[in-house]
Amino acid sequence: MSSREAHTPTPSVSSRRLPARAGRLTCAITIGLAAAVLSACGSGSSGFQPLYGPTEGKTYDQRLAAVDIANIPGRVGQRIRNELVFERSTGGEAVTPERRLDVVITETVLTTLVNATGSSSSQVYQLEARYQLIDLKTKKKIFEGRSLGRGSFDRFDSIYSNIRAKQDAENRVAKSVADDIRTRLMAFLSRPS
Repeated sequence: MSSREAHTPTPSVSSRRLPARAGRLTCAITIGLAAAVLSACGSGSSGFQPLYGPTEGKTYDQRLAAVDIANIPGRVGQRIRNELVFERSTGGEAVTPERRLDVVITETVLTTLVNATGSSSSQVYQLEARYQLIDLKTKKKIFEGRSLGRGSFDRFDSIYSNIRAKQDAENRVAKSVADDIRTRLMAFLSRPS
């Protein structure tokens, strides 16, 4: 045994247990504080609101049914509108709209892969949708947003295959953009007014 090891005191049993006790105490305090914060957030008029639950006496379907979706020009615009209308329709009686959703889209096709002859072998369809929710009583904009979507597709020698591949990419992107708009719209509508 070296002289260094002989002079180093060994820690006692009680000092080894101290960090474990302190860790448990810290964990218990943290859990207690988190529970208090979460319970405060869920009570009253502020805090977390359910996206699909009732808000101010209206359910998810009733809130969305009260939104009129304006026409969106073009084939892709119509696909987006169809997705939004399909989700909005509840199969019940027609509801008088309280708000209107206006959507403007911008479409772009980007070339990603170019071979040695200069022709592209792959492209990306990009869609940008800017939307705003208008209160029909006051005619004022109460919510606005922007959604982006991209979908790649391959290029082929056949013209029909190219058209079909591009349309498939447009359909995929239109659905994802419509889902994004619907989710953001529902998050806005679920807030108390």
